Amino acid sequence: MARIGLGALLRMTARRHPDRIALIDPADKPLWSGRPAITWTYAAAAEIVDRLARGLRGWRLPPGSRIGLCLPGSAESALALLAVEAAGHTPCLLPVAWDEDTLVAAVQGVGVSAILTQSRLGMAAPAERICAVAARYFGLRYVAAFGPDVPDGVINLDGMVLDERAAASNEPGAAPAHAPAGTGIVSFVAGDPGRPVHRGFGSLVAAATAHLVATRVEPDERILSLIGPHDLRGLATGLAAALVSGASLETLPLFDGAAFATALAREMPTHLVAPGFLEANLAGRTLPSTLRSVGLAHRAPVRFPNRSRRPDQALRVEAVIETVAFDETAILSGRRGTARDLALVLAAPERLALPESLIAIRRDGEGRLAFWGQACACAPLHRGIPAPEPAEAWRPSPYVPVVAAGLATALVSEAGHALGTVLGSSGQA
Repeated sequence: MARIGLGALLRMTARRHPDRIALIDPADKPLWSGRPAITWTYAAAAEIVDRLARGLRGWRLPPGSRIGLCLPGSAESALALLAVEAAGHTPCLLPVAWDEDTLVAAVQGVGVSAILTQSRLGMAAPAERICAVAARYFGLRYVAAFGPDVPDGVINLDGMVLDERAAASNEPGAAPAHAPAGTGIVSFVAGDPGRPVHRGFGSLVAAATAHLVATRVEPDERILSLIGPHDLRGLATGLAAALVSGASLETLPLFDGAAFATALAREMPTHLVAPGFLEANLAGRTLPSTLRSVGLAHRAPVRFPNRSRRPDQALRVEAVIETVAFDETAILSGRRGTARDLALVLAAPERLALPESLIAIRRDGEGRLAFWGQACACAPLHRGIPAPEPAEAWRPSPYVPVVAAGLATALVSEAGHALGTVLGSSGQA
């Protein structure tokens, strides 16, 4: 698994099922991006990735260079990430909501050599913001953007895709010629530009695989995600999960109630992934019969919702999946009402029952959770270099579960450790 990247998964499905849907743009995309809404098959997505990768390899950058992705959770974001991997470089996830100062701090700290963005996002102009960043950080050698009205001096990525010189005569899903191995991705803990983390592509695939044990997404089904692809939580439950399962991915970069209702009503089996706080908005509502599961994604620290709700306050869906991201170290997912319910697993980690080589969890002497396995193999970056860590090592977290009546009701940080100990002890008395 360590050698499997996202691009390899895309190409495998493109070869075997070229007409299967890979990426779906929301219907309102022209309103906020000036770009058409397109539904991409696996074969079409693989071809676009290959063209972009060839263009990127034409830039004078050494293999493994860090290329920033300052894009919303659109099809372009997925295609750009896959293209950077295919070109042998390292995608660096830069949240599109970051301001200029935050972006400068991140690209300087990580040593970003190029940034891919887009010209328009609603009323914002991300490409112009990146141009301002480039003026302040001279190590940024290339800026490229999707969309209409690309600023002067910015490479037009749409033109790169349409360039006939980049359109090699590969069969659908074939690997680009002379493609070097990608090195992984860089993300930031809690959106802090001073806390970058490096994770290999194999680790990301493993994290998505562990998540899918709970979610059970099938090929020809759809993941509809409201989570941005800017961190481990967004990628492992979105793009990586779709590629591992061979499913489709639709995202809503700018949330709009009407657009969400339209997307949710699309006639295909769907797995919704949404921020955990949206449970209250969805509970008690009539949801489409095509909705197979609702995934509620949290970030630690978190307090879980009360389980003792009236039937009319519950989610009306056959499966509810809870996911918790432990910074950028690991994610855990569990299906409510089963033996792997996350409330049970966090209270008694031995209940996880997944292969230890994939992911394992334990509590240390003070109750803090630690993780082991390929799905949590990552390392902080110090001065742009991954910290040397043993391949087989327990990775600690600062989070302690608060346990009451055998269920985890919350995760608190070390700052709240004393509170967690008191509540946990009283709950088990």
